[in-house]
Amino acid sequence: MSQRTQVGIVGCGPAGLFLAHLLHRAGIESVILENRSREAVESTIRAGVLEHWVTDLMREMGLGARMDREAHIHSGITLQYGPNRFHLDVTELTGGKQVTVYAQHEVLCDLIAGRLADGGTIHFEVTGTAFHDVESEAPRIAFRHKDGTPDELLCDYVVAADGFHGPGRKAIPEAIRQEYNKTYPFGWLGILAEAPISWHELIYARHEDGFALLSTRSPEIQRMYIQCDPADDIANWPDSRIWAELHKRLEIAGNWHLSEGRIFQKGIIPLRSFVCETMRHGRLFLAGDAAHIVPPTGAKGLNLAVADVLVLARALEDAILHHRTERLDAYPATALRRIWKAERFSWMMTTMLHVDEAESPFEHRIRMADLDFLSGSRNAQAAVAENYVGLPFDA
Repeated sequence: MSQRTQVGIVGCGPAGLFLAHLLHRAGIESVILENRSREAVESTIRAGVLEHWVTDLMREMGLGARMDREAHIHSGITLQYGPNRFHLDVTELTGGKQVTVYAQHEVLCDLIAGRLADGGTIHFEVTGTAFHDVESEAPRIAFRHKDGTPDELLCDYVVAADGFHGPGRKAIPEAIRQEYNKTYPFGWLGILAEAPISWHELIYARHEDGFALLSTRSPEIQRMYIQCDPADDIANWPDSRIWAELHKRLEIAGNWHLSEGRIFQKGIIPLRSFVCETMRHGRLFLAGDAAHIVPPTGAKGLNLAVADVLVLARALEDAILHHRTERLDAYPATALRRIWKAERFSWMMTTMLHVDEAESPFEHRIRMADLDFLSGSRNAQAAVAENYVGLPFDA
């Protein structure tokens, strides 16, 4: 069996789905392959802070109606260190821009429904996905359907939007892949709890015992995180211990009280930064987590994936419809300029807000001085706000 399409996409996450929609708008055919079920894709709960331009893009694609009904618009964030707490007004600092809190799985639900309504093809629960002939003018993707039937996609171009562990990046010979890694010595323990909203915006807190983050998913569901050992066993964290740490790290005496509720999901995730600068090999292109990972402190992951494919979609449109390849040739360099800026911002927020036991007391005091300076400098706040809502787009 074989199918023919113009662009074969592996991965039904933000990068793959946004790319398919953008190509469809340009009149270019694509097919998405995904190893998980639709239910698994749509039910895997992840954080979602959308930059200003991403929400505009969803509306332009006709996919923003539910987001506009259900999402939370935030005009700022709260930063906290020691006994100090201050509001950073991102809207005022950026000339009216905001961020939208709308969970990633909700974005994916909207994109999948929209793609299928447009007649797009998404093959879920495929196995054995492999890229072939990517250095030729006729790349193909071999795979097996859910029932085990072998198939392949014959393509003009192929895109690996298949995450950090997918086969896409591995299809590029190791000898020519240029990769950069940083593994942080701490992780996040995240929970979802049935509880009322405790604060009107996200709180990022640096406490002597570690970082904490308070965010919201809905008026009834709250998302919270605490810094922990990434190798720890979640069994060592009963609900009572989690709430005790959240109260200790987030509350300021006499100022505010955290609302508790039933914890119905919890887990530990490691933190890392990663960039693969080899984002193209022949007619294979990397996008999203296949090419880069950022720690979640800066809320850049989904936004960076969408930025990749906005650049790539325009480049593929030029190549396929107008036979101009200059933008495709420039894709890695164009995407990497934004990627490294997002990596820098995410690293800065992570190191400033987390307690690293390997750091000296001097370095700890420097982190506190960073926050103290930020609390009193409009220029410093403007720089953070500009990064947080999304840098000007370079396509």
